[in-house]
Amino acid sequence: MNSVDLLLHPVRLRVVQAFLGERTLTTGELREELADVPAATLYRHVGVLADAGVLEVAGERKVRGAAERSYRLVLEAANVSADDLAAMSAEDHRQAFTTFVAALLADFDRYLARGEPDLARDGVGYRQVGIWLTEAEFGELAGDMRAVLQARLTNRPGDGRRRRLVGLVHLPGDEPPEAVRR
Repeated sequence: MNSVDLLLHPVRLRVVQAFLGERTLTTGELREELADVPAATLYRHVGVLADAGVLEVAGERKVRGAAERSYRLVLEAANVSADDLAAMSAEDHRQAFTTFVAALLADFDRYLARGEPDLARDGVGYRQVGIWLTEAEFGELAGDMRAVLQARLTNRPGDGRRRRLVGLVHLPGDEPPEAVRR
């Protein structure tokens, strides 16, 4: 199974997202977080991700005679490869993006379902801006964003920290560069 098929399945994507932020979860904890996914389905997809090396066993303990495993995400394995991206058709990209956006919508719905949302208090935001950049300036911007996020990816839980989900999408505007008037 290529990385696109593996990672962009709606249930497997949600499993991967549950582990973001260097979390270690038991299958029971994962079931609590993804309560709308039937247990057998969840266990099957955890198995697929573990067999593919995207999840690794972080520990195991006996609970009422059965082994309960805890898992963690192998971040390097949880990315779609450049070769698989290059081999995707426009329709494949459309489906992948739809899966990504659907997962984002589901995350937002879960936030709203907690009751009494206060976007300012909770640090929730969404915005789209249009900016004019050369290819070099855009490359610099993307590098800056990567560096800002990378510097914080090693933060550990505690010290008043709250896990935050940050989703980024950048797209070209409607006009190809040669059509832009200066």
